[in-house]
Amino acid sequence: MDANNDESNRKNNNFMPDEGWWAAVLADEPLIEEQVPSLGPVLKSAKEKPEDKRLPSDQLINWTEAEKIFTSDEIISMAVVGYNRGGLLVSNEFMHGFVPASHLVEFPSACAEKDKEQYFIRYGNRKIAVKIIEYDPKKERIVYSERAALAKEGQRLHLLHNLYEGDIVSGIVTNITDFGAFVDLGGVEGLIHVSELSWGRVQHPSDILKVDEEIKTIVLQVDEEKGRIALSLKQLEVNPWEDLKHKVAPGDVVDARITTIVKYGAFARLTEGVEGLIHISSIKFPDDCHYIEAFLSEGQPVKVSILNIDIEKRRLGLKLENY
Repeated sequence: MDANNDESNRKNNNFMPDEGWWAAVLADEPLIEEQVPSLGPVLKSAKEKPEDKRLPSDQLINWTEAEKIFTSDEIISMAVVGYNRGGLLVSNEFMHGFVPASHLVEFPSACAEKDKEQYFIRYGNRKIAVKIIEYDPKKERIVYSERAALAKEGQRLHLLHNLYEGDIVSGIVTNITDFGAFVDLGGVEGLIHVSELSWGRVQHPSDILKVDEEIKTIVLQVDEEKGRIALSLKQLEVNPWEDLKHKVAPGDVVDARITTIVKYGAFARLTEGVEGLIHISSIKFPDDCHYIEAFLSEGQPVKVSILNIDIEKRRLGLKLENY
């Protein structure tokens, strides 16, 4: 692994994940309070009294035991006691919590929403081996992973300690959300935020990546304490915006292809891979047309002229030619 090759590129991009960036991860976590009686009652979270060792009948969490298991990256056995739309609810004598569907070994990546319940039911009355992947006493939340337990004990700690900014790593895409994609690096997951998927505009992460796809990414940040790894896909490639300023200038007419039509105009991608906006105010409509969709469509090749370029803000203004 080379920690230096892409460090300058990362700094030039002025990117450093912060708590606001990571907030999307936590905000998207499914809640575990939803009760689904078919597999048993859902457990309520409560903090353990200091003197407790084993859990009483009201199922308090032994946070001391949970912290030890999380810190040492142990594999533990948990009984499936319920489920909700996002995954399984599990419990043992010391703690309980949530296993997201994407972290279940037998859950298919392409499972339709209507079929989820049948897969969750199959886990009923079973014990599964898991690792704790998120431990947050302040929010009274513990998240587990069956997939992570496939790696040996201590593997998460090994990876967190030995990964550095700028390292290029391989992994498997495990989950895709509106805000990015999670990648299993062999015992710990990293997140590629939607802004780090492509130098171009991304409508949805699923347009770029697919679950179970094996990819290479570059490490942007490693937070050992919180077990977070920020990754980037786009920074494995040359920034086309930097290249663009040497190739085109306002007034140039170039080839492009329509990528998206919106109410305020259309986006078109140049051959360099950069997308620009053809604003509706700059479009001269044909006499018999009143809507953009009547004469433009996604994938259509067009000629555009460059109106303005802002490399720093990555904005490109275009005008449609020959209309």
